[in-house]
Amino acid sequence: MATRTQDGSAGDVDYGAIGAGYSSYRRPDARIARVISKALGAAQTVLNVGAGTGSYENAARTVTAVEPSQAMRDQRPDRLARAIDAVAEDLPFEDGAFDAAMTLFSVHQWSDVRTGLREMRRVTRGPVVILTCDPALVRDFWLYRYAPEVLDTEARRYPSVEELAAALGGSGSVRSVPIPLDCTDGFNEAYYGRPERLLEPEARQACSAWSFVDDSVRGRFAENLRHDLRTGAWDAEFGHLRRRPAYEGSLVLVRATP
Repeated sequence: MATRTQDGSAGDVDYGAIGAGYSSYRRPDARIARVISKALGAAQTVLNVGAGTGSYENAARTVTAVEPSQAMRDQRPDRLARAIDAVAEDLPFEDGAFDAAMTLFSVHQWSDVRTGLREMRRVTRGPVVILTCDPALVRDFWLYRYAPEVLDTEARRYPSVEELAAALGGSGSVRSVPIPLDCTDGFNEAYYGRPERLLEPEARQACSAWSFVDDSVRGRFAENLRHDLRTGAWDAEFGHLRRRPAYEGSLVLVRATP
């Protein structure tokens, strides 16, 4: 059984502490939503596990949301259905209850990924879709130059794509998801060509990996990045990213069918 934090969050992050501005900085991006929608196919009923504030639920038709964090449930807009207070490892549904299931930017926070994914497969007749980051690729991002501790944390937390596929079984695929230059979903790589945005404390707070490092790391990051932006050092090495319309980094979509 998953352990819970004070606000009910399951796994390794207390969203009661860090999630206050999440819905402002982690707004769904329509282009990523289309990738998710295509992966869900013609599914009529979709389970969203670790649903958070409801990002990307517009990619599905009828959604049942599961979210253990009270802070996240409270930020869900009124137009969305209320989320069920439950965890991935113990889903309160019958076998084969849904046409499809999805979990987006969530598996790395679960206390038992294999159990959670087996539960998703148990209650799902068709595809299970996972939007996540490939831990083998997260350190390739320029942020590693300035805050290696943050991306080392991400690399440790994200399950490998092989582990995800093995837990789901069946037949599957893994595809890279291009990140648009003006991506509205503010995870770290969304700012690949807009480094100034990561100087905003609220933007960093919306990426859970930053909560695992101390103030000295955050302070050193901000000081060094400001210096390199002011002197032109960042642009000399990475400035081409400001003109790249999309970036293929660690963001991947894993899809498995029975």
